[in-house]
This record gives sequence, C-alpha cells and structure tokens, in this order.
Amino acid sequence: MGAYIIRRLGWMVFVIFGVMTLTFFIARVIPADPVAAVLPSSAPPEAIEKMRRDMGLDRPIWVQYAKYINGILHGDLGTSIRTRRPVLDDLLRYFPATAELAVTALLMGSVIGIALGLISAVQQGKFLDHFGRIFSIWGLSMPAFFTGLMLIILFSHILHWLPQLGEMPSYLPRPPRVTGFLILDTMISGNWQLVISELRHLILPAFTLGWLSTASIVRITRSSMLEVLPEEYIKTARMKGLRESTVVLKHALKNAMLPTITIIGLRVASLLEGAVLTETVFSWPGLGRYATASFLAVDFSAVVGVTIFIAFLYSFANLAVDLIYGYLNPKIRYT
Repeated sequence: MGAYIIRRLGWMVFVIFGVMTLTFFIARVIPADPVAAVLPSSAPPEAIEKMRRDMGLDRPIWVQYAKYINGILHGDLGTSIRTRRPVLDDLLRYFPATAELAVTALLMGSVIGIALGLISAVQQGKFLDHFGRIFSIWGLSMPAFFTGLMLIILFSHILHWLPQLGEMPSYLPRPPRVTGFLILDTMISGNWQLVISELRHLILPAFTLGWLSTASIVRITRSSMLEVLPEEYIKTARMKGLRESTVVLKHALKNAMLPTITIIGLRVASLLEGAVLTETVFSWPGLGRYATASFLAVDFSAVVGVTIFIAFLYSFANLAVDLIYGYLNPKIRYT
C-alpha cells in the first residue's frame, strides 16, 4: 500500500506539471493583452512599455516559462493584476467559500442520489422508480444557471422561504476570521442565529450545484443494485431468513457501491467547475466567481493558478477513490 501511494503521488506531480505547462502556454497564445486590461487605451506608449517590462511580458516565452516554474517551486503563483495581491493569497481567501458550497453539494447529492437509486432498484417498475428516473433526466438535462434561476424565482420571489444571494445577510458584520470557513468561524464566535442564516443561504446554491451529481449517482446506484440483487449470495441471505432491509443495505448495497464511489470521486472536480456558474448566479464569494472575474480581466496568473489548484484537487480525489476501493472490496490488491 505504501509503495502504491508513493507511486501515485509521483504520477500526481507529473500530471500537475503537465497542467501547469499546458495552461501557461495556452494563456500566452490567446489573442488577449493583459496590459490592455490594466491600462486605458489612451495610455502613452512609454507607460505601456513599462507595464510590459514590469509584468515580464517583454522577455522570450521560454524565459517567462522558466521564471514561472521557478516561482511555483518556491510557492509563488504570481500576482493578480486585478486584485493586486499574490494569487496564492487569493486562492486561500476564496477557496473556503467554494469548499463549503462544494462539500455541502456533494453530501446532498450523495445522500439523495444513493437513497433514490436504492429505492428505484428495489421498487423497479413502480412509481418511485419512475420518479427517480425523471428526477435524474431532469437534473442531467438542465444547466446549472437555469436551475439556479428557477429555484431563486420559486423559493425566494414566490414562496419567500429562502434568501436569494450571497453567503450571509449583507447588513450583518462578519465573524472574526479564524479558519476561513464562514460557518465554522460563526460557530466559534457563538452566534447561532447567524449560523442558521448562513445555512439558509447555502441551501439553494448547494442544491443547484449538487443536482447534476445527484442525477448521476441515482442512475449508477440503480444500475449497480439491479446487477447485484439477482446474485446467488443475495438469494442465500434471504433464504437464511434475514430481514429484507438487512439484505439490501448490508449485502447488496455494499457490493453495489464501487461504481457509485467512482462517480462521487469524479464529481469532486466537476463541482469545482460547476461552481463557476453557480457562484455567479447566487453571488457566492468563492473561487468560481474569482476565476470568472479573472478570466474577464485577462488575469493570466490568476486563471493559471486556479487551474493548477483544481488539477491538484482532482488528482487527490482520484487517489482517495482508489484507496476507498480497497476498503469496500478486500479482493482488490494494489500493485
């Protein structure tokens, strides 16, 4: 196991290095000038030239690349031309909000998806099975921005049940920053009324972001359960007189979870990608909005920094999924 983890970490470094190289050169060849995003069109030529020298854009592309790689190896992702702060500081500032949103969305998607998939398989051909399939098709078909807008109209404007935008009421002061995660910091401060308010702000964007994951998990769980339920060991468990709930949950579901775990692991990176649209719709101050604003501002350092950060999380999620495989299925051996 130790040798396998070390080998996988080596491949992770190789993949992240490839992503770094690819995103750097793509950012340099697109027809956009970051200097024009900073200085007005009426700026004198000497000011433009000075800005290009300050940003290192007057040097050959290979020199820029070598300087960029050297900076990353020393923990420097560059400076954002939009926020005027180091990109690494911006990532650490905005990631907690995205992490809260993505984790909540993944938990909601996993719990609802596994439950609906399990019920659909057990109730095959009945009403709950048809409902689960319709729910899946709807979730897979609707883009996140459309789903988010429809939920805002229904639950915020018509029913007035949930707040519309942001992660907390704008008229309330933020709690002291301890962990960077707003909900945890609010719990530490002891303001439980604000915690409830933040959770209410979190429901709509988390459900919007997690619905696509829910739809995928429902379909995979249902298919896996339908393959497992006719197996001989399931029939044997029933012949022993075990309760149906024990047969389904302990024997069938555990063996049907491997494909579901794969989907859940792959959805981690998709949640971070989908957060770009979801955070924009709900004005959620996370990494997605930061990436969108950086892209529109032609902020190359910030865009590349976000891409590398997501690549790291995606690689780590794949490693975690492989290790969970060994726990769920003892027959799997790592070589």
